[in-house]
Amino acid sequence: MTVAIAVFVAAWAGLHVGFYRHSHIADTPIYQRYGDAIANGHVPYRDFQLEYPPAALPVFALPSLLRSDDGDLNGYRVGFEAEMLVCGALTLAFMLSILLSLEAGPLRTGAALGFAAVAPLALGSVMLSRFDLWPAALVTGSLAAFVAGRQRVGAGMLGLAVSAKLFPAVLAPIAAIWIWRRRGRREALVCLGVFAAVLAFCFLPFLVLSPHGLWHSITTQTSRPLQIESFGAAVLLVAHAAGGLGITMRSSHGSQNLVGTGPDTLAAVQTVVQAAALVATWIWFARGPVTRERLVRASATAVCAFVAFGKVLSPQFLIWLIPLVPLVRGRRGLAASALLATALVVTQVWFPFRYWDLALRFDTAASWLVLTRDLVLVALFTTLIVPTGAGRAASRSP
Repeated sequence: MTVAIAVFVAAWAGLHVGFYRHSHIADTPIYQRYGDAIANGHVPYRDFQLEYPPAALPVFALPSLLRSDDGDLNGYRVGFEAEMLVCGALTLAFMLSILLSLEAGPLRTGAALGFAAVAPLALGSVMLSRFDLWPAALVTGSLAAFVAGRQRVGAGMLGLAVSAKLFPAVLAPIAAIWIWRRRGRREALVCLGVFAAVLAFCFLPFLVLSPHGLWHSITTQTSRPLQIESFGAAVLLVAHAAGGLGITMRSSHGSQNLVGTGPDTLAAVQTVVQAAALVATWIWFARGPVTRERLVRASATAVCAFVAFGKVLSPQFLIWLIPLVPLVRGRRGLAASALLATALVVTQVWFPFRYWDLALRFDTAASWLVLTRDLVLVALFTTLIVPTGAGRAASRSP
């Protein structure tokens, strides 16, 4: 564990030297604006708008509360990066807990922790300026609690993860199936109550203070158009580069998006495909044995489905997969980790260095790189969910 954290810290330090220092596209100034507003007594959702759920607020506020100079971006950045470094270390600790519960051997444990520890160098500087290591740590902690048999702790942490960023909601059906099949209906209902209580604790105060503002923060996410890095947008970008297809970019919802009838139709199609992939994952898990290994694999598959097929696919979404995919057992896990590593590296090749060439000029090379990355993520989902011959036999066994 100590070695893994040391490697992670070294990789984190490596993001501050060489080419990693150039062409940053950072959300840190946005977080600072939120944090400074909270430190100055403003109420989120009521006094200022933001697009993130309530459990993200402490991450934004803490660096502002610890600074003496309001508006000091460099001081805020240092504090925020320290937070994310701690979240990454916690994620590694939770991964080790999961591997111990799975009775993984030294080679598997070292490979999984090593992958997560060096992943920042593969994905690049986006790790420094996004808060996604916070919900990723909560998701991994929730999974660690479930595989260790602490169902109520897992349900509570999953509720907190959903309150920090909405994507962990895709794991709720898997958790419900896990608890019901392992511990029975009563325990499943108790855990549902814990999950709901944590959500209420996080959301209810702001629902009372500013129902419209809180609702706006949620609908802003669900109503987003086809983001320029999503699979459907990548297909349109390549069609534009190869065949001259007419496309239009418009900035909104904090991202660059393709707009028009075609992109809107593709966004709707992707939403349906995303929902179908998630339902297929939940059904696959429900129909087989509820083992710890299948729980880990189903969790990685569900998050991958959400990332690969969504109408929005920002580079930081890959952070969610880093602690989950390496935990998958055997050759499938090795293949899945290789695909994820490819997706991380391909993403870094064009983001942030070629991003504005892509968004403003529909750069041909960047368009092909985005499509390649998105196809790799689809292949990753397929690798995780398609059963092997042995897997099919196991699912039919009593």
